[in-house]
Amino acid sequence: MAQSELIANLETPSGKGRGDENFPVGSWLIRRELRPHVHAFYRFAREADDIADNAALPAEEKVERLARMGAILDGAPGTESPAALAMRRSLQETGVTAQHCQDVLRAFTQDATKRRYRDWDDLMQYCRYSATPVGRHLLDLHGESRDTWEFSDPLCDALQVLNHLQDCVEDYRALDRVYLPEADLAACGSGIADLTKPQATPGLRQVIDRLLDGTDRLIAKARGLPQSIASAGLRRETAVIVALAEKLARRLRRGDPVARRVALTAGDFATALPLGLWRGRRWGRG
Repeated sequence: MAQSELIANLETPSGKGRGDENFPVGSWLIRRELRPHVHAFYRFAREADDIADNAALPAEEKVERLARMGAILDGAPGTESPAALAMRRSLQETGVTAQHCQDVLRAFTQDATKRRYRDWDDLMQYCRYSATPVGRHLLDLHGESRDTWEFSDPLCDALQVLNHLQDCVEDYRALDRVYLPEADLAACGSGIADLTKPQATPGLRQVIDRLLDGTDRLIAKARGLPQSIASAGLRRETAVIVALAEKLARRLRRGDPVARRVALTAGDFATALPLGLWRGRRWGRG
């Protein structure tokens, strides 16, 4: 692709939006004046993710496009990424570090070139850049203590692994990308070919359960997040998210993400909202 064409068409939107996510993004619980900045961060990450997940683009072009988004974020001239320009303005207005955005770009650049993960630690290293910056940015935006990262990081990592399990078949079919650790596949007598079967094999089911065991441990740590947050609205939103993570983990225990995508239901959201609001209010009083 010629450089002029690349500049004119940097972003490749998939059509996905905040409404397609498992968890609330900048909901009415967030302070009104901060919501546009939360949405700007989401849009920036969404556009970068869409580039990394675009099956029509070669890896080297994905890397080039993501690097250009990073350059615009850092002040380079150009209008080819409205999301990066909006994010740059948001950072200027709020004073939040650009590092969280750059970390997300690092993860999506990795997505463009890396298709397999050795073990749980390798997967967690990826989550360090793909997931934890999201929580850290939100907390910095609210002026929260960075002591909260101790609880935010596990929550974001858990959400990322849950999403990998939901999309394990589609990621493989569309992008030949597999986040299920090779060490776990080998230990359970499974393999990548099991993702092509109509349902999870016994070995692949063991792999899924191993990852859910790790995710449950992360969620257990994340339960300390809401009570560590000073902002009432953010405290309640994170309490809702923790409740939804618990529900999705249980659904993945009972369901088969190979046979069909396992997702939260409207009922899950309906029950998680009052539970999260109650937990957030109770912890705030404490």
